Amino acid sequence: MKRFFVYLKTELKLSLRDMNMPIFAVIMPLIVFVILGIIYGTKPAYDGASYTFLEQTFGAAAAIAICAGSLMGLPQAVSGLRELKILKRLRVTPAGPVFILGVELSMYIVYCIVSLATLTAAALLWGVRLHGSLPAFLGSWALTMLSTLSIGMLVGGTAKDVKQASVLASILYFPMLIFSGTTLPIEVMPAAMQKIVGVFPLTQGITMMKQAFLGISAGSVLLPVCVMLGVSALCTAPSIRFFRWE
Repeated sequence: MKRFFVYLKTELKLSLRDMNMPIFAVIMPLIVFVILGIIYGTKPAYDGASYTFLEQTFGAAAAIAICAGSLMGLPQAVSGLRELKILKRLRVTPAGPVFILGVELSMYIVYCIVSLATLTAAALLWGVRLHGSLPAFLGSWALTMLSTLSIGMLVGGTAKDVKQASVLASILYFPMLIFSGTTLPIEVMPAAMQKIVGVFPLTQGITMMKQAFLGISAGSVLLPVCVMLGVSALCTAPSIRFFRWE
């Protein structure tokens, strides 16, 4: 366990020195939320709404950090170690795929936690309040984070190099960012499109976070939970089984 935290500390230091993830996973979601706060302030989401526009979008803002860390951070981090031959050297040590992916996963969980904390601090400036259940929101957030990070583990664990990982991650990142509900509300999409983007764990996660935060009852959560757990299982197992050392 001590070795795990030593490696995690080293990876965090290197990541902070690079500054890509602090910018995209922490600063960018905060800037987006602050801009929305300046524009909309305490205005209701729509005429007669019992919650504000910012309260409605809080979960989506938190999802930006999850998406950035999962698809623009984790795959490149793991494939970068492969390209630099660091994984080849680690192969002769007791560190296996579970250890390496676990460290990288933990690092991006830290980024997501920091992002959620900064968003919460900013939300207080505009009087944003939780209308629903805190455990339900945090549970939805955690499930969204883990399922989306598992996709990043699969890409990073099996990509040949950083270039391949970046291409694959971009193919996944931009559709998920645009169509999952972080930028374009799912409700305004055609019914057929809603069914297609429903396979994204981020889509299901944002919907659950929004409902939990606003206290909206929308029936059973079995489907979104099953989608996210299914994606987690389908991505985590092959990322370990087919992990590439070089």
